[in-house]
Order: sequence, then C-alpha cells, then structure tokens
Amino acid sequence: MIFITAKFRVLPEDADRWPEIVSEFTQATRGEPGCLWFDWSRSLDDPNEYVLVEAFRDDDAGAAHVQSAHFKTAQQTLPPHLAETPRIVNFKVPADDWSLLGEMEVPPKG
Repeated sequence: MIFITAKFRVLPEDADRWPEIVSEFTQATRGEPGCLWFDWSRSLDDPNEYVLVEAFRDDDAGAAHVQSAHFKTAQQTLPPHLAETPRIVNFKVPADDWSLLGEMEVPPKG
C-alpha cells in the first residue's frame, strides 16, 4: 500500500473550521475504491496544525486519487486556508492494513 502522512499548517482564523473546510474532499476521497483510510487529527502542540494519515491500495489507486476531480478542486480551494505548503512523508509499505503495536498489547478483558 501507499502510506502517506501530511502536516497542514492552517491559518489561525480557519483552524477551528478546518474539518468543515475539508469535509467534501475527505468524504469524496474516502469513497474512492482504492482508499484504505483518510483520517485527520489536530495537533496537541499546535492548534493550527492538522495531520492527515492516508493510505491507498497501490500505485493505481494513488494515481486515481491525484487525478480525481475532487483532488483538483482541493488544489484550488484549500491553499487559501493554509499558512504554508503542507509537508508530506510518502512511502510504500508491504501491508494492506494497520499492524498491532505488540509492545502495548492489551490483554483480553473478562
């Protein structure tokens, strides 16, 4: 799979509304057949920073994402809300889902 993490520094006046601002883009991306996940989190250290963790099944799914109409729309509509160009880490992983963090295994309850 293609695993991507991106950091978005949002303008302070738009930070609280960011989930609303990206809502259509998020829902459309999650609806792509090759999207495994597309999840936003807000930084605990910087209230103007959001972290996007996303994964796509393979190269074809990643290409379909960046060629989609909703991605092209986001390229136009999201930058006016950003304080800087987003930073990204993008790599291929020989997996298709999250692995368990064995060092913090939770024993069965009951």
